[in-house]
Amino acid sequence: MSKQLGRLGWGLMTFLSLGIVLLASRYLSLNPDVFFPQQRNVYIAHELGIMTHVVGGVLALGVGPFLFLGRLRAKRPAIHRWLGRIYLVGILLGSMAGFYMAFYAYAGIAASLGLGLLAVAWFYTGLEAYRAIRRGDTASHRAWMIRNFGLTFAGVTLRLWMPLTIMLFGASAGYEVVAWLCWVPNLIVAESIIRGWFRGRLVQTAQLLQRS
Repeated sequence: MSKQLGRLGWGLMTFLSLGIVLLASRYLSLNPDVFFPQQRNVYIAHELGIMTHVVGGVLALGVGPFLFLGRLRAKRPAIHRWLGRIYLVGILLGSMAGFYMAFYAYAGIAASLGLGLLAVAWFYTGLEAYRAIRRGDTASHRAWMIRNFGLTFAGVTLRLWMPLTIMLFGASAGYEVVAWLCWVPNLIVAESIIRGWFRGRLVQTAQLLQRS
């Protein structure tokens, strides 16, 4: 049952990640009509920054889910390592450009602070994951990678939360809220996965439902 839940979670995570990869890839067309309307002028003025951030995010979201495939790690370790290198390049590009672009975030300082801290945490957790695997600490590497991909997944959750926050609070305040909401809960969920806080309860609940 736990394996089935894991496969379901991985499938949903991968589906959403690749969906956002396709959506975000439209930015690479350099067509201003696909930009977030309130940020269109800023993106045009800082085209290199936003394009670098998009390329990094697309690499990380596109590759990230496949790094958690245990079978790939076991049977094709060389492929896993190369995917990991591509992923970390994406994190480096995405986080540095994201930090730069955070200074120009729509809605002001609250949004800039939220997105800036996201970029810093994204870079730091990626660095720690790299340092852990370099010293051969696979357990620590896995934990840092889970935290890091939770932050990478902010590219998905931002777009899931944004319509609701804008509807509830308006465009400006809604963007301030989503600048934090897109990643802080992700990090909490990542930590719960690492520490196994909810896994046992989920399995027990699934078993009870199966018996009923």
